[in-house]
Amino acid sequence: MRSFRSLRVVLGTLIAAIVVLSGSPALAGIPAGRYAIGDSVMLGARDDLIARGFRVNAQVSRQFRDVVPLVRELAAGGHLPVNVIVHLGTNGAINGDDCDRLVRVAGPDRRIFLVTVKVPRPYRDPNNARLSACAHRHDNVSIIDWYALSRYHTGWFYSDGYHLRPVGRHAYAALLDRSV
Repeated sequence: MRSFRSLRVVLGTLIAAIVVLSGSPALAGIPAGRYAIGDSVMLGARDDLIARGFRVNAQVSRQFRDVVPLVRELAAGGHLPVNVIVHLGTNGAINGDDCDRLVRVAGPDRRIFLVTVKVPRPYRDPNNARLSACAHRHDNVSIIDWYALSRYHTGWFYSDGYHLRPVGRHAYAALLDRSV
């Protein structure tokens, strides 16, 4: 009788532990893969990125501040993979606090890759500095320096200096693929 009671206690404890741990996001696991979030620059390279295995969520005129609620929703629903690529800042100034919020919402078990911007606007250099500063503040954040790679390749861009011609799309997708 005593061993039956001990067995019930052990089994009850084991079942309770399984129930508690199965609800834990760390044990439930973060999906593998690469999820790219961007604006019209990324949208131009969408097909090239998809061909390289990325999931792409890009919209014309998207601002950096728009990434936080999107990442929150994807993470809460279990749809945000371990590698998150963010290329935003082409359409306006980045608030450094938004970058920190992005990292917190994504969580410490994900890798965030921030892509520098190449746009002929006065906010380009401050945005790239804010992205770099954000990466330095967080161990799980890296920079992909699109600006450094692309700045002297004028043939990669249409006349506006930042939207991608086909050759630029391939270079952009190849850089992201190599980096993540």
